[in-house]
Amino acid sequence: MAKRDYYEVLGVAKNASEEEIKKAYRKLAMKHHPDRNPDSKTAEGKFKEVKEAYEMLSDAQKRDAYDRYGHAGVDPNMGGGGGGAGAGGFGDAFGDIFGDIFGSGARGGRGAGPQVYRGADLRYNLEITLEQAAHGFDTTIRVPSWDTCETCHGSGAKAGTAPTTCSTCGGHGQVRMQQGFFSIQQTCPKCHGTGKTITDPCPPCGGAGRIKRNKTLEVKIPAGIDDGMRIRSSGNGEPGTNGGPSGDLYVEVHIKPHTVFQRDGDDLHCEIPISFTKAALGGDIEVPTLSGKASFSIPEGTQSGKTFRLRSKGIKGVRSGYAGDLFCHVVVETPVKLTEAQKDSLREFERMTSEGGAKHSPQSKSWMDKVKGFFE
Repeated sequence: MAKRDYYEVLGVAKNASEEEIKKAYRKLAMKHHPDRNPDSKTAEGKFKEVKEAYEMLSDAQKRDAYDRYGHAGVDPNMGGGGGGAGAGGFGDAFGDIFGDIFGSGARGGRGAGPQVYRGADLRYNLEITLEQAAHGFDTTIRVPSWDTCETCHGSGAKAGTAPTTCSTCGGHGQVRMQQGFFSIQQTCPKCHGTGKTITDPCPPCGGAGRIKRNKTLEVKIPAGIDDGMRIRSSGNGEPGTNGGPSGDLYVEVHIKPHTVFQRDGDDLHCEIPISFTKAALGGDIEVPTLSGKASFSIPEGTQSGKTFRLRSKGIKGVRSGYAGDLFCHVVVETPVKLTEAQKDSLREFERMTSEGGAKHSPQSKSWMDKVKGFFE
């Protein structure tokens, strides 16, 4: 399913100010927040959609790229819509908005400790053949991702040492700033929300607590999958921050163009070239399908462009109870590179059919009558 326009998601105009965007986000985020809508998958989906829209439009550079190129400008080939850690942006707004609404148990709330973030979702583009899409198959893919550092076990500190409590935020991961009558909560600028500082970082991961590497995954492609469909691999996205859950991996399927068939939903279409003689006299013809060969009869006097329908010779979609059909479009092939003897035979054939009158060429007779009527 295509993503909705970010401005449409937040219900703001494309020239909306930063304050208008933030205000719209706060209203929708509070409405659809999972803590207010327990066990509601619809609310959870809307909350994630609102969150992603705010992340993009609250960042000046991302908003400019989105305004210029749409989703393609902000959606890298292996990126996703998960919430990442870091100062500023959505993380700060999240803590600021929900910190005092849902109490100390909520993320980013007063005294809640370091902020916890879900890992980013990843997308993998998988190109398959039409035959593979029709019958389904199992495959393995290699996905670049972040894994927890095995040396420091995610702490980021060198072996034999440990992170220390951040002196700026006291381990909470957030600090409060007083501005007049307002108290503003934001991510700690020193520890970036972790609540810890590392004086002696782990050499393999540089103190990040995670290492980028390729991960091999097994993926089952269901029979009947169509172009653009996605398969979700739960928990195989990037790992979360501060103990947060991992994101998901979405395998997006793209079907290669086929040399014979064109797919239209669960139906297949193909062109069948036949000779002039076969079209005139009729006869049996054999055609390929994705499950073998099939045959049908061409009636005498078949015209070019005639379509024959072979029921249940298409594809059974992932959500279908029965297979689609195969539509064979006949194309009468004109002979080329004829010898003089062959040309003479055709001229004689033309002379004999002309003597027979309009009964041999009903379409030509009908067309000529229409032309005469047009000029008269």
